[in-house]
Amino acid sequence: MPETRDEIILRGLKENNLKNIDLNIGKGEITVFTGLSGSGKSSVIFDTLATESRRQMTLNYPLYVRNQMPRYERPQADLMQNLSPVVVVEQRTAGGNSRSTVGTYMDIDPLIRLLFSRIGTPPIGTATDFTTQSTFGRCPQCDGFGEVVAPDVNKMVDFDKSLREYAVQFKPLSPAGWQGQWMMTCGLFDPDKPIKDYSKKDRELLLYGPPGGGTVYAPFHTKYGPQNAQWDGLLPRFIRLYINRDVSKLKQISQDDVLAVSTHSQCPTCEGSGLNPKVLECRINGFNILEYEQLEMTDILEELIKIKDSLGASIARQAIPHIKQLIDMGLGYLSLSRKMGTLSGGEAQRVKIARHLGSSLNNMTYIFDEPSAGLHPEEVHLLIQMLNSIKNQHNTVIVIEHDLSVIKAADEIVEMGPGAGAGGGEIIYQGYSTGLESSSAATNLNHQLEINQHPRDIKHWLTIENANTNNLKNVSLDIPKNVLVSVCGVSGSGKSSLMLDAFTEKYPETIAVGQSSIGVSSRSTLATYMGIMDDVRAIFSKATGQPPGLFSFNSIGACPVCKGKGVTTPDVAFADPVTIRCEACGGTKYSDEALSYRYEGKNIVEILDLTIDEAVQYFTMPKIIKKVNTLKDVGLGYLTLGQTTSSLSGGEVQRLKLASHLKKEGQIYLLDEPSRGLHMDDNAKLLDVFQNLVNKGNSVVIIEHNLDFIAASDWVIELGPEGGKKGGHILFQGTPNQMHNTNTPTAKWLK
Repeated sequence: MPETRDEIILRGLKENNLKNIDLNIGKGEITVFTGLSGSGKSSVIFDTLATESRRQMTLNYPLYVRNQMPRYERPQADLMQNLSPVVVVEQRTAGGNSRSTVGTYMDIDPLIRLLFSRIGTPPIGTATDFTTQSTFGRCPQCDGFGEVVAPDVNKMVDFDKSLREYAVQFKPLSPAGWQGQWMMTCGLFDPDKPIKDYSKKDRELLLYGPPGGGTVYAPFHTKYGPQNAQWDGLLPRFIRLYINRDVSKLKQISQDDVLAVSTHSQCPTCEGSGLNPKVLECRINGFNILEYEQLEMTDILEELIKIKDSLGASIARQAIPHIKQLIDMGLGYLSLSRKMGTLSGGEAQRVKIARHLGSSLNNMTYIFDEPSAGLHPEEVHLLIQMLNSIKNQHNTVIVIEHDLSVIKAADEIVEMGPGAGAGGGEIIYQGYSTGLESSSAATNLNHQLEINQHPRDIKHWLTIENANTNNLKNVSLDIPKNVLVSVCGVSGSGKSSLMLDAFTEKYPETIAVGQSSIGVSSRSTLATYMGIMDDVRAIFSKATGQPPGLFSFNSIGACPVCKGKGVTTPDVAFADPVTIRCEACGGTKYSDEALSYRYEGKNIVEILDLTIDEAVQYFTMPKIIKKVNTLKDVGLGYLTLGQTTSSLSGGEVQRLKLASHLKKEGQIYLLDEPSRGLHMDDNAKLLDVFQNLVNKGNSVVIIEHNLDFIAASDWVIELGPEGGKKGGHILFQGTPNQMHNTNTPTAKWLK
């Protein structure tokens, strides 16, 4: 009897822009989904397959457990069968907070702390004592912060102003808060006299409290009369309330606000580690825990293998696989203490992937959202090896990808299209790579690079001198002005340090477009993000005589039933959540009154339903036309003004960010991996945008791995030769043609 293929069966998919499609995905294979940005890839993989798998997984738990778990609504589909548990590796930035390190993210840190608590000498209590979160473990001088923070009286107080004129610059102690009001009414200080005109005695009392410390009676006046209160001095009060406590638990103030009126220097007691010096005395083979965490992965691996103590060796064996995964992903130069927020895009992507490789579970579905993003072509082969190793452990691998090397490595290719947005949502091709060329698919596996044979003439230069940020080795170089420049190199070679740190510090006027995500919510639209909505409301207000707020679904124009959401979510108790289109407004989000007013024959909803291409023809106001044209220029003409930012794909978000910066008049544009999330057809449109910017007299510098962009540039700068400590050198600077004749890591792929 012939062996039947085990498949995930999906029928009648209708999420977002999907056109009622049917699809079978082979299990135990690598399937790559490709197609234009916004063509429907994420709608199939994330919004349908992954969501339904997670929903069905939660059904296995008792109701009281399910109530504590994320709730998933059943996707719009007729049939979804043969799903298996999913592991999703998304494009979202790794690392939840500023304290997150490679060690904490990979769950290696707890094992290292346990190791020190068991075999370190001299012995110290428990594993938690090796962290700044414990009372014993944190440094007694800086309270685990690593820096000594002290109020700076000259930042906090403007001596030329009176108390009533906000002499105190720190908001909670200014007249904006009750403490500032108390200072003005307690009778100790003249609220209308500049602080510089106070007598020495009064000034000292205000700033430092009574001589010798302590407090002095200062009544706090309320509507019930004076209340007993004690004044202790502005600086002692600031230290007590805002330095010697956890500011993150206060609502009105942040750590940044406190640091803005303070001086902070490395703590001399713990040398910036935040750890108690007694903790740092505990060592394993000569290293304390701080030194251990600063070792490169390759060195930590050697140290862990050396451990012979039976208990220590058993703990080390649990940490070794995680460290080997990072080394196998080409990240052997990283340390455990490296902050996740300082990793390059390619480094962060590989750390995220490595985190998921330790599981011995099989018959799972692994979903990767553009795993090649941020990776140099030299590093993509490591990624392909990793995808194959996951498949070989009897798992299904589904990848959303534009990189041709990854697409060619797939067992099956699914291309979505034919266009994007409303023009997408169909399957254009499904099958082996050999059949792709004869289909109507946009992906061309035999795509040839076009090397720029006629680079622009260079007349002026921007200079960087002796840059030493992070791993840069005293780099000095000239970057040509008024041309298209690509900065390339393997992950961690120093590209971001050179351009996003050293360059922007020297040229602060640079318009830099980084990898940070945009704020996405169901109430944020293309029009609000681009600042078009304010102008549209002003036009309606002027034409109708109504307040601008009537034309906002976040204000008085909102539908009274759904409160401007367009949908209602009725309480269904323990059943799966359900989202229903609001019957009162029909999903428009607006009240009947708001919809009754028209401008040029259209109401506010009909205007928000205009595509960007249609809006260019409809509006006449130059301010709106300029903003709409920037969206059209970056290839987003098919989206509507009212499209929510939360519904955009990764590539669409990338271009929306770019468009929001293009509306600014700038001389220097610096873009960090603008090709991320884009299909090769979208890349061509984006290249046209950059060439037009240069033609208008701007300088455009891109940090990029994409060979199409590098080949089309006027000038290329490559850093390397490797990542981390072995990087930070300039390997090449010149035209793409000159690069073609060298032997750098990028030149190898350009050939």
